[in-house]
Amino acid sequence: MSEDFYRIKRLPPYIIAEVNAMRAAARASGEDIIDLGMGNPDLPPPPHVIEKLVEVAQKPDAHGYSQSKGIPGLRKAQANYYGRRFGVDIDPETEVVVTMGSKEGLASLATAITAPGDVVLAPNPSYPIHTFGFIIAGATIRAVPTTPDEAYFESLERAMAFTVPRPSILVVNYPSNPTAEAVDLAFYERLVAWAKDNKVWIISDLAYSELYYDGNPTPSILQVPGAKDVAIEFTSLSKTYSMAGWRIGFAVGNTTLIAAMSRVKSYLDYGAFTPIQAAACAALNGPQDIVARNRELYHKRRDVLVDSFGRAGWDIPSPRASMFAWAPLPPALAHLGSLEFSKQLLQHAKVAVAPGVGYGENGEGYVRIAMVENEQRLRQAARNVKRYLQSMGVNIPAQGAG
Repeated sequence: MSEDFYRIKRLPPYIIAEVNAMRAAARASGEDIIDLGMGNPDLPPPPHVIEKLVEVAQKPDAHGYSQSKGIPGLRKAQANYYGRRFGVDIDPETEVVVTMGSKEGLASLATAITAPGDVVLAPNPSYPIHTFGFIIAGATIRAVPTTPDEAYFESLERAMAFTVPRPSILVVNYPSNPTAEAVDLAFYERLVAWAKDNKVWIISDLAYSELYYDGNPTPSILQVPGAKDVAIEFTSLSKTYSMAGWRIGFAVGNTTLIAAMSRVKSYLDYGAFTPIQAAACAALNGPQDIVARNRELYHKRRDVLVDSFGRAGWDIPSPRASMFAWAPLPPALAHLGSLEFSKQLLQHAKVAVAPGVGYGENGEGYVRIAMVENEQRLRQAARNVKRYLQSMGVNIPAQGAG
């Protein structure tokens, strides 16, 4: 019967789920799968954050309903983070709402501000919620590239000139999931000016704000003077503090969008569990050395991944940011397509990756590799990949894999 439901009909099969099911079956049968498919951090949260969770959870009055838009202390902690990290003044009362991860926040905002038939500009390839959050809300998606270059702005101009009704929302995600592309402040300055000229809201997903490499901190769109007139930005504790399962994120920025989102959320939820919100305060307000340590660890993993896979015969561009590498299929196997290649890699090399086509049609020809295993396991993955490539007749450089 579900095929009759309006919103279900608008959702295609979740392609990545096909590979996930194969991975789960392989593990259930006892196979050692090196899982580089899901962006699920393998590192623990800081000890003082867990201690705060336990401390508050032991209080008898901490187990009732919380506040949908977040407890005041947590909204203030996020405002302080923006001041400290980006030099941006944020009003914790009117410009911050706590979300259950940025994914829920994006979906709630889409529900709040889109009507059936609205046109939303979203990147392709993109993290699925950037498109399907709006599709579920009834909107129509027009794709724009992820590449932050002149072609990107040309595509925005074409979209405004030839789309009816005119697009009203633009989603941006840098550092990008899945492509790992990053932007500078000049890009955001140009984007804010464009949005004001065209009366378009900007939704920025900054979930990977702290995973940048080579000494190039990622900017926030809200650093642009006047950005709060048109923009809202989502961040998350998932990757920064290895708190993915805790489901804590934030929306920050334009007061109209924050108010609309808060109102919808007030009908849908009572907010995250209070002890989790208290622990999130401890993460944002406490020692930040964990953030730098995690960044350095991912940096080393990136270098090991690129080096060892390169010597295994698979050249992977070095990502500037995020916890992902966006890898073109080895040329000799490009004909397989990303889904079949991912299946074969899982079956024959015991390495799980995410097929690029699962992030949109422009992701075909790529796979997303998550740096969520330690350096030793990444080198083992490279050895397995090398054997698989050799079995497929791919010519491997003489020095071999790490």
